[in-house]
Amino acid sequence: MSVDRDMTMIEHLTELRRRIIWVLVVFALALIAGLFLANPVITYLKESPLAGGVPLKSFHPSDALQVYMQFAFVIGMIVTLPVALFHIWRFVSPGLRVQERRMTLYFIPVAFFLFIAGIAFGYFVVFPMVMQFMAGITKGMEADPNYGIAQYFSFLFNMVIPFGVLFELPIVVMFLTRLRILNPMRLAKMRRIAYFVLAVIAITLTPPDFLSDFMVMIPLLVLYEVSIWLSKVVYRKQLKEDEEWERNYDTMEENPLTP
Repeated sequence: MSVDRDMTMIEHLTELRRRIIWVLVVFALALIAGLFLANPVITYLKESPLAGGVPLKSFHPSDALQVYMQFAFVIGMIVTLPVALFHIWRFVSPGLRVQERRMTLYFIPVAFFLFIAGIAFGYFVVFPMVMQFMAGITKGMEADPNYGIAQYFSFLFNMVIPFGVLFELPIVVMFLTRLRILNPMRLAKMRRIAYFVLAVIAITLTPPDFLSDFMVMIPLLVLYEVSIWLSKVVYRKQLKEDEEWERNYDTMEENPLTP
């Protein structure tokens, strides 16, 4: 028995390594493609009205290379995300029922859409508020708002990428509910703690004024409530599936010779 278990464990680890290698290969190729796509994306963002017409300067010889690598990494991450999610699904799917496999497969495009939506929310909603607030402070000090290109885009990524991750909350909750790790009752009990954590995140990522905090906090709280609702939907389906499975199992025990 121990040999079979060891072989099963080795096979799982081998499969996990193979899938990790696939994801890393896709990420490497996407990273190379990102180096070529970085220049038009940088040009677009520099000329975007959200940049506020601020002249960007290079304060270090490696600033341009740093910005190129940052954009290549982000592009590679976005391209690799659905591939990584697919391999995660393939790795855990043997332990799921047929219905659960079908349901969790739909999570991949939804998760990708939510990540893009979070980035868009961070760039078009949060980032302009922060830039206006910072520009107001700079003008109040009668300073010349000339930003280094590396510092500007690093600040942009630090503001935008976290929202892409935060917007994954509903799909993560649905996935964990499908795996029976979470349930709506547990999420409801955690509501106060979750609200506090999301409020801290919103206050941390936005300027220190109530309006900005409110505009970011409300969508995050709505995301959590949507997550609870989706968890309820998944949980109810699981209960129905369990009842159906138990009925079929009882029928098979009562009539073992029935074809």
